[in-house]
Amino acid sequence: MSLLAQQRMAPLGLHQTADPELAQVARIGSHFIELLREPHILPPALQTDIPFRLDRLPWSRFHLLVVLGLGITWILDGLEVTIVGSLGPALQSPDTLRLSSANLGSIASFYVAGAVAGALVFGWTTDRFGRRVVFYVTLIIYLTGVLLSALAWNFWSFALFRLVTGLGIGGEYAAVNSAIDELIPAKYRGRVDLIVNGSFWLGAAFGALATPFLLNQQVFAVNLGWRLGFGIGGVLGLAILMLRGFVPESPRWLVTHCRNDEAETIVKQIEEKVAADTKQSLDEPERRLEVHPRKSFGLSLIFSAMVGKYRSRSILALTLMVAQSFLYNSVFFTFGLILAHFYHVPNEKVGFYILPLAIGNFCGPLILGHLFDTVGRRKMISLTFGASGVLLILTAILFGLNRLTALTQTGAWLVIFFAASPAASSAYLTASEIFPLETRALAIACFYALGTALGGSIAPSVFGRLIETGSSWQVSFGYLAAAALLLAAAVVECKMGVDAEGKSLESIADPLSRS
Repeated sequence: MSLLAQQRMAPLGLHQTADPELAQVARIGSHFIELLREPHILPPALQTDIPFRLDRLPWSRFHLLVVLGLGITWILDGLEVTIVGSLGPALQSPDTLRLSSANLGSIASFYVAGAVAGALVFGWTTDRFGRRVVFYVTLIIYLTGVLLSALAWNFWSFALFRLVTGLGIGGEYAAVNSAIDELIPAKYRGRVDLIVNGSFWLGAAFGALATPFLLNQQVFAVNLGWRLGFGIGGVLGLAILMLRGFVPESPRWLVTHCRNDEAETIVKQIEEKVAADTKQSLDEPERRLEVHPRKSFGLSLIFSAMVGKYRSRSILALTLMVAQSFLYNSVFFTFGLILAHFYHVPNEKVGFYILPLAIGNFCGPLILGHLFDTVGRRKMISLTFGASGVLLILTAILFGLNRLTALTQTGAWLVIFFAASPAASSAYLTASEIFPLETRALAIACFYALGTALGGSIAPSVFGRLIETGSSWQVSFGYLAAAALLLAAAVVECKMGVDAEGKSLESIADPLSRS
């Protein structure tokens, strides 16, 4: 029996044999060997209605489990990133890691650099070998980095472990966003994507609440509490591995990669579950799509589409990513330092100030998310980027004039991030839905990596040095630069944005496998 025949004999569905992850890894290995041994022959074109069957489904328990299984990673990421930001002043103590403000900025840059590398590597892997196996691998890498961070003993060990953590989270962005967009019905896709990405801030809120407790030296030794913050988050993250057992491979990906039988099996099982949960009969889809599946599409075909036919969309995605990345990486990796250096807030109380920011960041996508599906993508993305830019300019001027207190500074950030959070999440939504299916994960990865490299990896180090000057105006100039990027993103979205609300992914961008 050929390797291809063996592969077809073991379809991947919602209910699997004892070790589905090992089976998937074995399939990838067999597929790779097959490519080496057998001549590459393009299969015939096929007609499929799978995308439209998925999009016409009502909301159900299945979709909720997909969101929980994939989106909960952002909660844990928010938890430990906030702990890093809140614990920044504590890590400067001679009794802990003895880090300087510049060191803390560099630590953040190591994390971001790892995320850039992870996004690129796993973005390609996700498009090449499928969504499911990658979001298991990236989660394991991420949890390894988090647990190792709890064991750091100096600047370089901490930097290395944060780099490993970033590798995992960068890969998660590509694999998870691809899977969610391809499994969630079109009319819910915008709000779900925004809320899932915004759930990062639920973790941030938990981290803000935990920090005062972890830094209370009457409860924990000064060099123990911060380590527990990472350790607890890592242990909790192991539960996600079980939750992800509910999430199947993307049928859209399967049908374009010569695995139509598996795609049909998965979609039928999804339909049965949704019909049983909702007690509704499902209408027959009205459309079909012709595709020319391939086992791989090649980087040249993918990149030629991104810089050729979809060049303006590439400019749009990159602009949105750079703007949101610069803002968030400049503020949240250094907010604890701002409170300590300019407002003299004690280390153990920093978390109380970050808590309202986290709540504002989560409430933004939660309250405004449905408008991205009803009012429309272009209008809402332009509005949220523009509003956050204007508000940031006002805050920067007041900060430079020393007219703010720790409380009013926090209140200003809360209002800014209520608008900026859905804007930032919409950058990931845009990158994930305006490109062809075959390049979706790599597109997310490329624009996340470029945006983070240009806007994110530089910002923490720059702001760390601006804070060390002790000049409020120096820091304000950094905020004004972030505001300029936000306003530029609003203008670009207004001119180049794509009205993707309520549309199937295949109607927003034709699959490469159609030709």
